[in-house]
Amino acid sequence: MNVAYFAVRLYKNLEAVQSLVRGVGEEQARWKPAPEEWSILEVVNHLYDEEREDFRQRLDLLLHHPDRPWPGIDPEGWAVERRYNQRDLETSLNNWLQERQRSVSWLNGLSAPAWEARCEHSPAGKLAAGDLLASWLAHDFLHLRQLAQLHWQYASLVANPYTVDYAGAW
Repeated sequence: MNVAYFAVRLYKNLEAVQSLVRGVGEEQARWKPAPEEWSILEVVNHLYDEEREDFRQRLDLLLHHPDRPWPGIDPEGWAVERRYNQRDLETSLNNWLQERQRSVSWLNGLSAPAWEARCEHSPAGKLAAGDLLASWLAHDFLHLRQLAQLHWQYASLVANPYTVDYAGAW
């Protein structure tokens, strides 16, 4: 496993998320294409909580304390319970940026991690530490795509009465 690749990409994704979020106005930050979908603000806060309470924490537990159970997570529930869409965007982004920097430093500081170390996780089954690291990066890309789509959808909305059809299909 090329850990350096993952550490660099996780760091570079910090810049990508920042670029998609900085300068977004309050209305757009809270706008949701549908009630069951997330806003930009909710995505950023989701990334923040996942950074602290999911990927880094679970990877650390698997590598250093494999006998300890993983704490539960509830990403969908957190969005409502923790009132993601009522938070301040700039503060939320800065919180995530700081956590991501901690994560990359932590990852770069690992000494000979056992990427093959495994645990049983319902519903995913057997997961290796390497699977968690790869999934962490893949999770970033899913939300980068989501942020780009939210921008595209919002641009389509505010372009009215004009359309974005000439750009091509999403």
